[in-house]
Amino acid sequence: MVRIDKKATRLYVLDTNVLIHDPSALYQFEEHEVVIPMTVLEELDKHKNGIREIARTARQVSRTLSDLTANVDIDQIRQGIPITRVSGPDGRLRLLCYSDLTLPDNLEDSPDNRLLGETCRLRQERPDASVILVTKDINLRVKAAALGVPVEDYLTDRAFDDSDAMTDGVAVYEDAGRGLWDAMALDVKVERDHDRVIYCLSGEIPQHWHLGMLVSDADGEASFEAIVRELAPHQATLELLTNYRHGASVWGVHAHDSRQNFTLNLLMDDAVDLVTVAGSAGTGKTFMTLAAAFQQTLDTKRFERVVFTRAPISMSEDIGFLPGTEEEKMSPWMGAFHDNMDNLLRDEHDGSSTWNQDATRQLLGSRVQIRAPGFMRGRTLNDTFLIIDEAQNFTPKQLKSLITRAGRNTKIVCLGNVGQIDTPYLTANTCGMATVVQNFKNWPHAGHVTLKSVERSRLALAGEELL
Repeated sequence: MVRIDKKATRLYVLDTNVLIHDPSALYQFEEHEVVIPMTVLEELDKHKNGIREIARTARQVSRTLSDLTANVDIDQIRQGIPITRVSGPDGRLRLLCYSDLTLPDNLEDSPDNRLLGETCRLRQERPDASVILVTKDINLRVKAAALGVPVEDYLTDRAFDDSDAMTDGVAVYEDAGRGLWDAMALDVKVERDHDRVIYCLSGEIPQHWHLGMLVSDADGEASFEAIVRELAPHQATLELLTNYRHGASVWGVHAHDSRQNFTLNLLMDDAVDLVTVAGSAGTGKTFMTLAAAFQQTLDTKRFERVVFTRAPISMSEDIGFLPGTEEEKMSPWMGAFHDNMDNLLRDEHDGSSTWNQDATRQLLGSRVQIRAPGFMRGRTLNDTFLIIDEAQNFTPKQLKSLITRAGRNTKIVCLGNVGQIDTPYLTANTCGMATVVQNFKNWPHAGHVTLKSVERSRLALAGEELL
């Protein structure tokens, strides 16, 4: 895209999709001026009607603009409306309206082209400032670059930079073996608290460690696996994990490697209330989560029910209206749930499935609820194991609405793959899952792990390599 030397005075022209994506975008440009063209105001007016999320967001942006313009006179509107920020210098808001607007290079009349025309006109009027168009529309950014208009993507809401990667939640020290602590120059004191084995470390703790992460000496058959419980610059407390590979299991499910074992530990840990599990298809995210949910709901009775929800976003054309109840409407989106349920209930000896048995149907039907995320607002879920599948397709605001449904004795598990996002304008570093992982990274009651491929089918692996 077009790069320029940014001058001391900057004017950021915001596209409609930026305000829809982040209603607080007006406050994210520090002391610089934010420009809202009339084209954007008209598009907000078109989007305001209805009950969809885009309509609610458009109304929220309109209310914010109304509050900013409520107590100002015409001179302040012309000079720029002050934008008061919680911290740092205040910015200014300018409303842009041209009665004799000319579109650049005789382009056809459309909202995008009018926005380009307004930006070009503003650049001519303000040679003393850097005028920059901010939009999340890739095609509009390409058109702006073709016309020589400085343009940027909206980056403020990114959970991490493109040069970074979402944390794996794992620190693996391959081939360290018994010399792990010597290699890290740490002093170790081992304590036993009932059935827990605690490692108290002192020394220079690695800076990339965070609470709730796995410390292991191998990715496969590790001899040491522990979770970070407490952390300070010169002290750390680690707790040894339960080994679910051979003897112990979760509803008959065993781990294949260190990351899967860590996942099962997080899912079964009473001290961890929020678990995020990322990974490509076939890594066992849903399979292990359902096993842990049934173990703690049907066997140990820690929870009263399992609530399963996911974003109803299709990867291709929408199939249209779906008749039936809420659960019947959500059924086409729950293929992963039903497939993993079938595998969990399959008899390992004769290969038959108990899914069709009436007793099993009634038992699971009384404890498992499939819910649409659109109807979750206002609810409080007590004694619930809540599974949010395909979390990468939720915006940060939507996922926040689901996570805040947690009440007494509720555990929330977010599953997803940031490489498979079907929601427009969301990327791997702006989706809801990335935001949750980043914001809860240092909370002692949260844990995250990114799984790697284990025993994938040859066809699935070949497909990923070809694509």
